[in-house]
Amino acid sequence: MLPLPILVTGVSGVAGYNVFFPLQAAYPGRVIGVRPTATFRLTGPGIVALDTEDETGLDALFREYRFRAVLNTTGNCALKACEVSPTLAYDTNVVSARNIARVACAWGARLVHLSSDLVFSGLRAGNYDESDTPDPVTVYGKTMAEGEAIVRDTLPDAAILRISLPMGPSFNGHAGAIDWIDSRFRKGRPATLYFDEVRSPTYCDDLNRVFAFMLAGNSSGLYHCGGPRAVTLHQIGQAVNKAGGYDPMLLHGCPRHQAGPIPPRAGNVSMNSDKLYRLMGGCPFRPWPHDESLNPDGDRGWHYRREGWSGGRKVIEESLYRATLQTG
Repeated sequence: MLPLPILVTGVSGVAGYNVFFPLQAAYPGRVIGVRPTATFRLTGPGIVALDTEDETGLDALFREYRFRAVLNTTGNCALKACEVSPTLAYDTNVVSARNIARVACAWGARLVHLSSDLVFSGLRAGNYDESDTPDPVTVYGKTMAEGEAIVRDTLPDAAILRISLPMGPSFNGHAGAIDWIDSRFRKGRPATLYFDEVRSPTYCDDLNRVFAFMLAGNSSGLYHCGGPRAVTLHQIGQAVNKAGGYDPMLLHGCPRHQAGPIPPRAGNVSMNSDKLYRLMGGCPFRPWPHDESLNPDGDRGWHYRREGWSGGRKVIEESLYRATLQTG
């Protein structure tokens, strides 16, 4: 049983967007979502325009709805924007975390706070666990680490989940890993992705079950929340390219040191999430991609081979956003 009502912040982001509507459908009238005031196109029942840097506004929202739980998915993960405007990153990733933790503490609400695998540099061979000291290389990663610390100090009973790439659709059609790559290919534009930036992606449907588990429980502290398969950004691009049936020549690849200086790129930030798996009695995540016929498995020419292959939007939606279609 989830503690109701629930506040979901950051519903304009991929993780928040993909959890808000299933929760709202399961508990009509008992789930409220907060999106930034600037994201005016995201509207609907239960969606409130409020910048979470506004602590007074947050408190007023709590007075109105008396939330018993908060899932904080707020965060600005636009790496270049954060480098160019550290103040913007600080406000969204640190001030918001502080305000949400303070208000949740004041009202006695359960808090589940999302952070990121990019609190690490990836300068070693990945497999980071919760005992590893953050060493971020980006402003985004630094502010997310600072947000974690503030939540931990303000509300020690909170659960902090470090997620990787949440694989699901975005509300605007071009945010998130899949949508950004797909939007490039769909318009006939190239995408350059890195051979040596490694992440631990998860289907949003699987993440949602973790969020519900943590909201309903009382586990506190830090948990890595990554999938069981480590994947490079280039491999993600390969999967999207082949799944969508796009021209394979549109996908370019390079090592991250060949990228421009802004933003800096992390390396292998794959996570060891055994602590969470033990808590939940097993791994809650299917490997991404779940369909093995869409797994490049380290072969950089894999997406060029199309014998008998027919891709399209349905394959992306049902194999990469969700694991409901098996093509192989």
